[in-house]
Amino acid sequence: MRAFWICALAVLAACSRGLPDEEVGGLFEVYRDTDVPIASKALFEPEKYLGTWYEVARFPVPFEAGCAGVTAEYGALPEGGISVFNTCRNLDGSVRSTISGTAEVVGPGRLAVTFPSVPFGAADYWVLWTDEGYRTAVVGAPDGRSGWILNRDPNIPDDRLKAAREVLDFNGYDLSRLVIVPQGDGGD
Repeated sequence: MRAFWICALAVLAACSRGLPDEEVGGLFEVYRDTDVPIASKALFEPEKYLGTWYEVARFPVPFEAGCAGVTAEYGALPEGGISVFNTCRNLDGSVRSTISGTAEVVGPGRLAVTFPSVPFGAADYWVLWTDEGYRTAVVGAPDGRSGWILNRDPNIPDDRLKAAREVLDFNGYDLSRLVIVPQGDGGD
């Protein structure tokens, strides 16, 4: 059954339309040298991470092919977990798709994210770095199949973008594969 879902997702990814000139990564594409140690943020404060984040850069993943103006909203759940609500937009700002799930903090800066509509179980989501004010964040996964630069505003200052890129590089990511995400015309 798992093989069926992997094949189905691969077919969907192949059929999806990317942004102009966007390279769409394969389902099992790796963007970091996994021989390089990866470290999550040791002094991570989940309550400061809550709220809306704009995806300003990503490594190509099939489930985001064609997405612009991507946002991720995190909220506190009464039972102690974190709600996750991601929105993918078209270049004109219209909503293309949304997905909601939950996250559980499983270690310092380490979350296990689950989307009920995705059959693969929890995914590693490691917060590698945030600036002191939790305005910019770098997120990755030990397997190197994903990575994002997030910001509280769609326009990231150059100094924080540079710092975020340095964090990805330090953690073994291939920066030549990093894609800047267009924010679209009608985002938040």
